[in-house]
Amino acid sequence: MPFDLVTIPCLSDNYAFLLRDRQSGKVALIDVPEAAPISAKLNELGWTLTDIWLTHHHPDHIQGVPDLIAEHPARIYGAKADSHRLPKLDQALMEGETFQFGDHDVKVMDVSGHTVGHIALYVPDADTVFTADSLMALGCGRLFEGSPSQMWDSMQKLMKLPEETTVCSGHEYTQSNAKFALTVDPENAALISRSREIDQARKHGKPTVPSTLSLELQTNPFLRPADPGIRSQLGMENATDTDVFAEIRARKDKF
Repeated sequence: MPFDLVTIPCLSDNYAFLLRDRQSGKVALIDVPEAAPISAKLNELGWTLTDIWLTHHHPDHIQGVPDLIAEHPARIYGAKADSHRLPKLDQALMEGETFQFGDHDVKVMDVSGHTVGHIALYVPDADTVFTADSLMALGCGRLFEGSPSQMWDSMQKLMKLPEETTVCSGHEYTQSNAKFALTVDPENAALISRSREIDQARKHGKPTVPSTLSLELQTNPFLRPADPGIRSQLGMENATDTDVFAEIRARKDKF
């Protein structure tokens, strides 16, 4: 793969990501929870930041922008629909648009639900999608602004990506997400195995993000409302996928 991908822990449980195109030397940063660890990593690697891609307006994803660009100037990209709540954008993005990162396409996906105007950035040549607080490792973001139907529509868009896609989500929530997932999908052998692996990783302080779409499709209940076992566990055998998704989200909110 002609890219380098670096995961940077920020704040108490956030992640930012650096994506470097080896051919052009361009470096994109996805979300800016805080400046210091990102700046330190850029300086350590000797990389020159060229792009900042913002997924949504929540402070824990953008609050580090002013301090970071003071030291590492870069073009800022974000959703046009969210531009009134984001730092000043150099390029405002819309659903279905494609922009260039070196010689590579970056596809813009509206994945509203957690917030309205949340976007994911998919880089096909890197087999990577940056989903922040939409699709998360074994979870999805809480619905602060959107509806269950809106979020389920967003999940379905992401589910159509190639299964080998690397999923870079925004938080280290995977261990608690696994505990919840087992309450609605307790017989899923892949989930049971993944939960054990997550416990071991966290015991040794290792990140559980990124994951892969194939793993999420096997184990993430928010991508599996059609699964007969989950429907039986919820007593919703004849419900729509949207209604099952909504019930899973409601239960997670109370977990």
